[in-house]
Amino acid sequence: MHFEERDGAMKKSILVNMIEQKIFLIRGHKVMLDKDLAVLYGVSTKRLNEQVRRNIKRFPNDFMLQLTITEAQISRSQIATLKQGQNIKYLPLAFTEQGIAMLSSVLNSERAIQVNIAIMRAFVKLRQILAAHKELAHKLKELENKIEKHDSEIQVIFEAIRQLMEPPPMPEKPPIGFHPHR
Repeated sequence: MHFEERDGAMKKSILVNMIEQKIFLIRGHKVMLDKDLAVLYGVSTKRLNEQVRRNIKRFPNDFMLQLTITEAQISRSQIATLKQGQNIKYLPLAFTEQGIAMLSSVLNSERAIQVNIAIMRAFVKLRQILAAHKELAHKLKELENKIEKHDSEIQVIFEAIRQLMEPPPMPEKPPIGFHPHR
């Protein structure tokens, strides 16, 4: 492998890792915010949102969400704080994986294509990680169930051993002496 090829692969890996940090979970969807996508695409957030609004039919509700004021404030506080006196002027847009794929048709540039490829790779990597975690969680649950089953079986064995350790009950001896009622 040539140095240039390694350098290109390393840049792609760094880009994918950077993108992974910009993926958030909002309303049960993995999304990226418009301002983060604009930076990656090398356009202003205003231009990105203009293109989206011009092609709004391409972005149904499962492709794009508009954040609520509360969600926007939370996302701002997680990323950076506003200077005193600044308010949120426009509610941010959040794009799902499908919405991001649709952005490549709206932002038709070579950079948009390359960024979309990197973003899709980041989403695939996250899905793989989540799948591995789900599989691990499933195996752990199976192990817990086996242990619980074995615990109950072991308890039965211990109870049987305890019963065997107890002295046998003494048989009743008949009373000694003469009893006229017999």
